[in-house]
Amino acid sequence: MAINYEEYVAGLVAKGRAAQKIAEGFSQERVDELTEAISYALTIPETALKFGEMLVAESGMGIAKDKQAKMYGKVKGTYAQMKGKKSVGLVDSNKETGIDTYARPMGVIGAIIPVTNGEATPVVKSLMAIKTRNAVILAPHPKARNTNLAVTEAIREVLRKFDAPEDLVQSVDPDYVSVECSQQIMKQVDFILATGGTPMVRQAYSSGNPAIGVGTGNVVCIIDETVDDFDKIADMLVRSKSFDNATSCSTENNIIVLEQVYDKWAEAMTKTGAVLIKENTPEKDRILKALWPESPANHNLNRHIVAQSAAEIARIAGVDVPEGTRVILVEENGGYGNEFPFTGEKLSPVAGVRKAKDFEDALDKMLKILDYQGKGHSVSIHTKKDERVTKMGEIIPVCKIVVNQPQSLTNSGSWTSGYPVSMTLGCGTWGHNSISHNATWKDLLNFVYVSREIPSWQPSDEELFSDKIRKAF
Repeated sequence: MAINYEEYVAGLVAKGRAAQKIAEGFSQERVDELTEAISYALTIPETALKFGEMLVAESGMGIAKDKQAKMYGKVKGTYAQMKGKKSVGLVDSNKETGIDTYARPMGVIGAIIPVTNGEATPVVKSLMAIKTRNAVILAPHPKARNTNLAVTEAIREVLRKFDAPEDLVQSVDPDYVSVECSQQIMKQVDFILATGGTPMVRQAYSSGNPAIGVGTGNVVCIIDETVDDFDKIADMLVRSKSFDNATSCSTENNIIVLEQVYDKWAEAMTKTGAVLIKENTPEKDRILKALWPESPANHNLNRHIVAQSAAEIARIAGVDVPEGTRVILVEENGGYGNEFPFTGEKLSPVAGVRKAKDFEDALDKMLKILDYQGKGHSVSIHTKKDERVTKMGEIIPVCKIVVNQPQSLTNSGSWTSGYPVSMTLGCGTWGHNSISHNATWKDLLNFVYVSREIPSWQPSDEELFSDKIRKAF
């Protein structure tokens, strides 16, 4: 019998609306107690590891201990940045403008969950919803359906323990997980919080309902000639690129190194667990075919290499690498696009490497890579020259620039970064997104603005317009 997804989702939404109606009457103290309890319960070490192991077993992707660390960082970080913040009732009163601001919930949120971060994302999005007195329906990737249900049940258990309606957080039943079900959720909810591939995000934006989505990642990193501690840089790059087998869209996919320091950088990388595949070698061809079997006809990534270890990818490719290899670097000094696929996102601990003559040449290469893939998302640089960072901020079409830090461990917020902790990274109009910032609980609020009369602030023409402009007319 064919599944009636419209009817099934309508049932979820109805239960969510009933629960949300109750939550709308929650006090700030009640909301904060629930978010604190969920954050603590889901980051108990054995619980966090259990869900990491479950997702690795179900999806065949990533590293359980790294997923446990992700739960610690993302869930605790999300709670830490919402702790003590107002999200209920009067949240601001500005005497100067006469404007009072009241925070109100949106209703039922549809949360699309990617398989790559299927352990922490459900918790983070649930915290965002409960902080703002919304209900949420968690729609997972098919390869994370059982993990998503287990995480959801753990959250619902906390809600029951604290006498809150458990239907504030619901998961799609594993038997109903599908593209069709996610599409129905996006049609029927009040707001969509979408994390995943570009096609899915574009569906969210075209659903007819308000949405926040993210763009395609393809991080480009520059190593310039001013750096000197290559061991430190190598450690950052290898940790970032190998974390959870590069499930994050924020891993360094392309590394541009100024030729003056290329050899020192390469030596440090090979000492730290990377292997460098040279240009115009059989090994490069084998890695290429392992990642993109149909290249150059298309750039369809081989799903069997996604979020696999460097050693496993080398085995699939038939390439010998030293024991302990964590990252594969592949020289790509040719062109850009489908005929040079190392230019694009790889969703694995494999990075393309290019040499640049100088900083201007590096910027030019970075722009060409982003023109092919990754515009709007993020880039990074290792440098001692602040003016170069300024130049990048002025001309590179991305929403996040990371300086002298490991990209994937920084982009979505960290304890040593000011970026908001988030699992949904806005990429601006460059990435076909509606926001440029990391989405947080504040993005799930409606605001009511109340105006009271204040003394006139109307300026005279002499105060408003300069002499130069007035005399020109």
